[in-house]
Amino acid sequence: MFTAVSPGASWPSFSDVSVADVLSAIARLPDKSSAADPWTVPLMKAVAVELAPFLTTVFNRSMAASHFPSSFKEAFITPAIKKLSLNNAEVGSYGPISNLSVVSKLLERIVAAQLTDYRYLKSADLLPRLQSGFRPHHLSETATLRVLSDLLTAIDGGDVAALVLLDLSAAFDTVDHSILCRRLQSLFGLSGSALRWFKSYQHSRSQYVRRGQMRSAVKHLLCRVKQGSVLGPILFMIYTADLVAIIERHGFCPRLYTQTLCSSRFPTASVSLSRRCRYMDEDKPTATQHQQDGLALMFHCPPSTSAANHSSQSRARSCQPFTLGA
Repeated sequence: MFTAVSPGASWPSFSDVSVADVLSAIARLPDKSSAADPWTVPLMKAVAVELAPFLTTVFNRSMAASHFPSSFKEAFITPAIKKLSLNNAEVGSYGPISNLSVVSKLLERIVAAQLTDYRYLKSADLLPRLQSGFRPHHLSETATLRVLSDLLTAIDGGDVAALVLLDLSAAFDTVDHSILCRRLQSLFGLSGSALRWFKSYQHSRSQYVRRGQMRSAVKHLLCRVKQGSVLGPILFMIYTADLVAIIERHGFCPRLYTQTLCSSRFPTASVSLSRRCRYMDEDKPTATQHQQDGLALMFHCPPSTSAANHSSQSRARSCQPFTLGA
């Protein structure tokens, strides 16, 4: 089941944006363009004063009518190798980066500003407090310092101090659109035209792979948020917001950074680490329920990414890889 929305948290509709808002958003665009664009970003900035009134009308009508333009929904994928050390002949070594038109991303920036930038989610205190990444002032450094502080505090107190690192497999690809919409409504209080806009934003999206002059057939998406979009990381953070509660229920102390989960710090009197891992692995009905009602994710825990430190009073056992939500 989903966590209930905080009392008083409600967002039924967008606010109208002004020409000044659009001009400000254009000025903040990075100077890089996509082949999907009819013009380059520097050119858009050069004619921003003339263009902004028309874009303002289009954006306000989109938000008022709860309709994300169909022409903004098709993306072409550029395969990007994840790490230079990986074998470039293996398909799994590449990640899909979506190339979207600059106008569509500009609309996403307008919506994201109303959703997250200290307006709705921030003012209603709905942002996951343990999530680093995808947010201002929540970087890898802050996540590392918090995890290190937890480990050192546990060791100083004579407790077991263990660190388990979990990585989400194909994280953005596992986001189910219908589940995400239910989470936006039940956990984050979206309703009315705002909720309908996000449903339209996700509906009937398509993509194709492009390499040089070659392109694949167009495929329609049933799930996935776009890597390369503005709203994709924010929607992924919303989709996984209840993950912390699931992990805490088993006695772990989680910290999240983008697509990685860190669990640490266990009191000496608590159940052993290996037994906790076994409990999580055996908790299939609960995990399956979350997959059906609000969480469809896959973890992998390579042996090289788990480590344990312990005091003289207790010994931490090794953690075996496990899957949550399968």
